[in-house]
Amino acid sequence: MFFYYKRIATIRGGEKLITVELNDGSKKEFEAGSTLLQIAKGLNQKLGKSALLAVVDGVNKDLTDTLEHDAKVEFVTPDSAEGLHAIRHTASHIMAQAIQHLFPGTKFAIGPAIDKGFYYDLDSEHVFTPEDLVAIEKEMSKIIKANIPLVRTELPREEALAKFSAMEEPYKVELINDLPKDAVISLYTQGDFTDLCAGPHCPSTGKIKAFKLQSIAGAYWRGNEKNKMLQRIYGTAFATKEELDAYVHMMEEAIKRDHRKLGKELEIFMLADEGPGFPFFLPNGMIIRNQLIEYWRQVHRRYGYTEIQTPMILSRQLWETSGHWDHYKENMYFTKIDELDYAIKPMNCPGGMLVYANKPHSYRELPIRCGELGLVHRHELSGALHGLFRVRCFTQDDAHIFMMPSQIKDVIQETIRLFDEVYATFGLKYRAELSTRPDNSMGDDATWEHATNSLREAMDDFGLNYIVNEGDGAFYGPKIDFHLQDSIGRTWQCGTIQLDMLLPEKFDLTYTGEDGQKHRPVMIHRVVYGSIERFIGILIENYAGAFPAWLAPQQVRVMPISDKFIPYAKEIEQKMFALGLRVELDERNEKIGYKIREAQVQKVPYMLVIGEKEVEACTVAVRSRSEGDKGTMKVEEFITMLQKEIADKK
Repeated sequence: MFFYYKRIATIRGGEKLITVELNDGSKKEFEAGSTLLQIAKGLNQKLGKSALLAVVDGVNKDLTDTLEHDAKVEFVTPDSAEGLHAIRHTASHIMAQAIQHLFPGTKFAIGPAIDKGFYYDLDSEHVFTPEDLVAIEKEMSKIIKANIPLVRTELPREEALAKFSAMEEPYKVELINDLPKDAVISLYTQGDFTDLCAGPHCPSTGKIKAFKLQSIAGAYWRGNEKNKMLQRIYGTAFATKEELDAYVHMMEEAIKRDHRKLGKELEIFMLADEGPGFPFFLPNGMIIRNQLIEYWRQVHRRYGYTEIQTPMILSRQLWETSGHWDHYKENMYFTKIDELDYAIKPMNCPGGMLVYANKPHSYRELPIRCGELGLVHRHELSGALHGLFRVRCFTQDDAHIFMMPSQIKDVIQETIRLFDEVYATFGLKYRAELSTRPDNSMGDDATWEHATNSLREAMDDFGLNYIVNEGDGAFYGPKIDFHLQDSIGRTWQCGTIQLDMLLPEKFDLTYTGEDGQKHRPVMIHRVVYGSIERFIGILIENYAGAFPAWLAPQQVRVMPISDKFIPYAKEIEQKMFALGLRVELDERNEKIGYKIREAQVQKVPYMLVIGEKEVEACTVAVRSRSEGDKGTMKVEEFITMLQKEIADKK
């Protein structure tokens, strides 16, 4: 939460006063030079206790800073994003101080707050273990209980260098050396621990109410694999214990749902040392993959898309024309053919340009919607690879839509409707972001402004709620990113709609207008799944491996209680197989309880138990993975129920 105040300087009795004007018009005077904490307490005693820092004229300040001039001030409390960032940043310093107490000689690199918590990179002869995290947490609790003030000081660059050199902190020295010679260096001290830091921080260690250390990892100094490998300890902190407990529960669920673990157990995909970052899909995974592709084709056919396929290897000249050779080269793979340079495509769009340019087009054809399930390859650092989430080859469910400028709004809104339908099918909620022009972009300001405003107007008219993500657009145009929320509250960036007025120019794409003249089309790049591989990984974790019947690799398992019921069980299996259902007969000589437990572990949606009564009545005893025993049904009744569930994609 933010508290906003406006200050007006006055003079009274020879003293300069600052008048605090609240939003409701009430005023209160303070002496110039008052600390921001004193002002917060003077305005509201509760605010004085809860405030963590202040923003003065848009600049973050510690509460110990004084106010000497008129300014707009926002007090930041723990229930805001900025307050949470301050809590986590301070927690990283507390962790470092605890490590200094327990493991003397440790050298400290950097310890920032991050999206989900904080970390510190450490250079130590001691190899940290999970048991060490428990000891560090206990020491942190002592530091927090002591409620030690965090005191900011500023030093000239040379004095700061001398100080950290004397402290034998080489990483801090290197960081200071990278700063300008006239820089003023800020330090924060809490008791016996001093750190190089720009701040701001909570006023004291006692403001940290709920924290937990989570894991240990390796990290190259400054992210450069040529530098020394450091040890990184991750932690998180929240404003309240309740929020921390909820987050810890979510993380525990995430571990259970890890798609790498479930993917192996359920035989969906595998990874091999012979192809790091290049996933292998096993038979079960291919069923899921093909069902996703079939659904994708059904939806896109209804929305008027045609499907194309472009080559995986194309010439250097093409990638120079598209701009990828200059803007994306470090992420591409290359080869030579007949002594000429070629690249393996990292994206499908340049091939899509060639398809459009293959023949003349009229305004009557537009919009033209071309879909492609294109396999692309991108070079990723080995340390960044992560199951199906970060790979070196993946299939983009790409599409390129060519249109007249007057059609932009309608096409974008139509695309949003398609996205909305697809995500609803999987039970995934989403939020949207409008990403604007990045620093390394192509094109002029006017083109970018027009493209960005077109996306904004389309979303506004559609009624789509969104936030603006400044500077995160593609190098050729602004975009709308769709962040999906899974069943335990995590978000994943998947779909994107990118408006591009530059590639049609570079490839000299045209259409004949109603006036008989040549005109330049506008193009949209868009993906719904993002990549088939990553989307499967997300679904594995969202469903915890328990796929709905229409996606499940095996939909039904038929289980006779004993050998004498196998003929009837086989008859049922063959009938379902002939209808296209994915069914398996478990005729092993095992107890029925064992068979049911195994099918449950393997996430089979339905189990059909066959015994004496079922054979006599030509029925099956139905057991649901999620609902348990559903009683006895006629075979045809069960098949009808299952077929409807599959057709409805429940």
